[in-house]
Amino acid sequence: MKILVCISSVPDTTSKINFTADKSAFDKNGIQWVINPLDEFALTKAIKLQESQGATVTVLNVGDAATEPVIRKALAIGANDAVRVNLDPKDSYSTAKEIAAVAQNGGYDLILCGKESIDYNGGSVPGMVAQLLNQPFVNASVGLDVNGSEATAVREIEGGKETISVKLPAIIAGQKGLVDEKDLIIPNMRGIMSARTKPLQVVEPTSSEVKVQGVSYDSVPPRAAVKMVSPDNLDELVRLLHEEAKVI
Repeated sequence: MKILVCISSVPDTTSKINFTADKSAFDKNGIQWVINPLDEFALTKAIKLQESQGATVTVLNVGDAATEPVIRKALAIGANDAVRVNLDPKDSYSTAKEIAAVAQNGGYDLILCGKESIDYNGGSVPGMVAQLLNQPFVNASVGLDVNGSEATAVREIEGGKETISVKLPAIIAGQKGLVDEKDLIIPNMRGIMSARTKPLQVVEPTSSEVKVQGVSYDSVPPRAAVKMVSPDNLDELVRLLHEEAKVI
């Protein structure tokens, strides 16, 4: 079984996010990059299938050369090889199109990824890839078993869980719960050393077509100061709501 795991490189949640002076782009200077956490759940699941069923695992990233340390970490976790599409992604469609092109040429039985990335939280790429490849798609999966040419995925729904069976090849987008957090793999020295020699193929994008273009970016405005009012001082509370908040 051949598994393709799509990973994105995202800022560490401890990084301070800034924009360029003209607010036309995200400022990448000084940012610590990590594997998108939801993609890491998908990668860990792929490694488990590698161990239990002898699957080969390829990681795919659409990004420029700056993403290669993140790709090498995925290789250190246990992926067999990697592909990087040499494109700084601008929108979901162009990213999905490049993923679909690599997947189509590689003949993969299963494509795994996170349901969304934690930077833009768009959540649209997995479904677009499924549409472009005309393959079954299960989103927000919290469980996955593969038996022969069939995959059984579990996803949470309101009030319970839904179990879905699909024929391979298929695309499964996972979320927290796809594997236990305690099973997430921290690369050891052996894995880090072996990752240096594992194949990392760089391919050029199939096109530069962009459907959506960012115009400008603004930081979240600072939170307004909070005034504490004693629960016994109702007159002061009413005054503040009337004169300052102007909600009554």
